[in-house]
Amino acid sequence: MKTEKKHTPCGPYEALVKRPLDLVTSGLALIFLSPVMVLVALGVRIKLGSPVIFSQARPGLNGKVFSIYKFRTMRDERDCNGELLPDEMRLTPFGKFLRAASLDELPEFFNILKGDMSLVGPRPLLPAYLPYYTEKEKRRHDVLPGLTGYAQVHGRNSVSWDRKFEMDVKYVEHITFMGDLKIIFRTILKVLAREDITSATSVTMESFIDYAKNRAANE
Repeated sequence: MKTEKKHTPCGPYEALVKRPLDLVTSGLALIFLSPVMVLVALGVRIKLGSPVIFSQARPGLNGKVFSIYKFRTMRDERDCNGELLPDEMRLTPFGKFLRAASLDELPEFFNILKGDMSLVGPRPLLPAYLPYYTEKEKRRHDVLPGLTGYAQVHGRNSVSWDRKFEMDVKYVEHITFMGDLKIIFRTILKVLAREDITSATSVTMESFIDYAKNRAANE
């Protein structure tokens, strides 16, 4: 039986400091941002209804699935067959504002506090994507997923899946305190500028499953 190679921390920062720093940062963020979160929750309740916060299954460390928390940004509108309408039809101007300002991500500080996520790391995607990753791409799950990440500040939804995963793996292999600090600083700038929220052809990002199938067909 083949033994999976275990991730080795890049240094003392990843091994000893990163998690305690996540705990302190997420705790302080939840305290100081609580007035903002209350206002956003009220806005969501008035504009979109309930639930105000929704949870969704996402793969985390070693592919283990957890529930990620976000403020709701879409209406629950369905077609005559009971299927949810496409994202672009359910995403309201208010929802677009929340996404552009990254306010919908604020409940993820609870995920960081719980230990499901880190402040910085590869963004958690969908469990359905797991069978389509290459062996190299699977390495993005060697560490905790992040509220923000290297790929997030170097294109986010505007770059291809291949490029995004390449950056995720690069981060996993080079985790440093200064690197995380730079990512956090650039994230703040990106949020203020509201850059790279959408892809070239979608209000969010195209499905990786379709992308992976097309990639395999062209190999």
